[in-house]
Amino acid sequence: MPRLEIAADGFRLDDRPLRIISGGLHYFRVHPEQWADRLRKARLMGLNTVETYVPWNLHAPRRGEFRLDAGLDLPRFLDLAAAEGLYVLLRPGPYICAEWEGGGLPSWLLADEDVELRSRDPRYLKAVDDYLGALMPSVLPHLSTRGGPVLAVQLENEYGAYGEDSGYLEELAQMLDRHGVDVPLFTCDQPFDLARGGLDGVLRTVNLGSRVDAGLAELRTQQPSGPLMCSEFWIGWFDRWGGTHVTRSAADAAADLDRLLAAGASVNIYMFHGGTNFGLTNGANDKGRYRPTVTSYDYDAPLDEAGDPGPKYAAFREVIARYAPVPEQPVPAPAPKLSPVVVELTACASLLDHREGLGSAVHADRPQLMEELGQSFGFVLYETVLPAAGPAVLSIAEVRDRAQVFVDGQPVGVLERESHEHALAFHVPRGGAHLAVLVENQGRVNYGQGMHDRKGLRGEVTVNGQAPDGWSSRPLPLDDLRGLSFAASGPAVPPVGPAFHRGHLDLERPADGFIALDGWTKGQVWINGFALGRYWSRGPQTTLYVPAPVLKAGRNEITVLELHGSTTRTVELRGTPDLGPTED
Repeated sequence: MPRLEIAADGFRLDDRPLRIISGGLHYFRVHPEQWADRLRKARLMGLNTVETYVPWNLHAPRRGEFRLDAGLDLPRFLDLAAAEGLYVLLRPGPYICAEWEGGGLPSWLLADEDVELRSRDPRYLKAVDDYLGALMPSVLPHLSTRGGPVLAVQLENEYGAYGEDSGYLEELAQMLDRHGVDVPLFTCDQPFDLARGGLDGVLRTVNLGSRVDAGLAELRTQQPSGPLMCSEFWIGWFDRWGGTHVTRSAADAAADLDRLLAAGASVNIYMFHGGTNFGLTNGANDKGRYRPTVTSYDYDAPLDEAGDPGPKYAAFREVIARYAPVPEQPVPAPAPKLSPVVVELTACASLLDHREGLGSAVHADRPQLMEELGQSFGFVLYETVLPAAGPAVLSIAEVRDRAQVFVDGQPVGVLERESHEHALAFHVPRGGAHLAVLVENQGRVNYGQGMHDRKGLRGEVTVNGQAPDGWSSRPLPLDDLRGLSFAASGPAVPPVGPAFHRGHLDLERPADGFIALDGWTKGQVWINGFALGRYWSRGPQTTLYVPAPVLKAGRNEITVLELHGSTTRTVELRGTPDLGPTED
């Protein structure tokens, strides 16, 4: 059985030299019916390997549970990679970053307020051990030592940017060994973190997007012999709400890829195909200011969000052909796309009126955090009674992440974590008025010390300096919309949100497309019950990707949750995306 060998002069497999030419392809960001297509296109670009993270938080949505169904069928993804003749670099975490919600760490870890993430805290290590114990039985048959495609497994992810406890890394290595992993382990870090993030006896690799020679030199300083490998060669970047669409020229990225390969290094292109943060799975960054990531993870990659080859595909293929065999087939053609069609959303359901069918309330003397409610994604609706009429100031110690405030069902303002907002003034029309605060989790922080990111209304909450007598806290994960009862909305201006809007689209033949929400403000979209993701007029992206397998021949149902209001009651399905303006 072949085993990847870490030799002094590079990788060897079956006693033959092997240069790993890999690309990032996250199965959980791609519709499972499109996995085979993306893997085939990886091989045709000249890759011999694909890399994927494993999102602990999706596979284990609640403590004690573990899922491998539908879009989380990792064994099927590995089988498809093997069938395409591709090796796999597996990165199971426990922390993955990936601009993914919480860096892949499940939110239920944060139910313990003082748990220390990515450490030797026994509570954390016990949870990791349970996770690996549930995951690895499905992975072990796919290791190369047992005839499968998985060449190597990552120990931790850019740990040097977070901590420097080699004892913690040693605990993880021992866990993987106990759970049967017998292929080589590796770590990855940026050049200046290599010393802190590595473990003796485990292959170090470097992450970089430029300054190739300097990065490889630092790797060689920290690891005098063995393979040179760049585990994340950043050829694009991710976008944040309120920013611009980040791009990198194909010529510039191809030149640095050439430098890596000319130096004899192995490489993993991050990303080969970025995909989409479907549903509410995007992460966020907080380096003094909270910045949530957008729905698209296009990443300006060789394959765009819809899986079509872009300029980098041909440019990288040409570079790879100088160093390794590349299939002789032509560059794949773009997939068919939808023709433009406008859909009217003629039915409406108020979120506040349907709150009891969307979640069960918990009553306490203070607002409950999402993690206390056992909730990962979505919203929490907080409700209380205002005792007196007149001017009022609502003060909240911390809003995590965006709070819409209503008095007797009427919107009176918004508080945003991103803008460091903590207080809102409004008028209370009568004694006994109803206060509602709808709080959105816009994505848990995925990088740095801010990852202990509990959601909801944190700390003291007062009205005119006094804490209300009691609160109702209602989790609204919005993972089941069957409790909604839609009514036809008249021809007048669409209702002020938060409200669900629904319409139908008849198609002869499904195809990839993009839904445009011109005239809408902020919310999320489902098609046939599949959660496409968030939209926001703040941009940069103004369309959401619609995978062809989500659609069906005949009637299709479109549901839009608009949190504020719209100037229209229509959406448009298009054949082209709009990811927003780019920097000059």
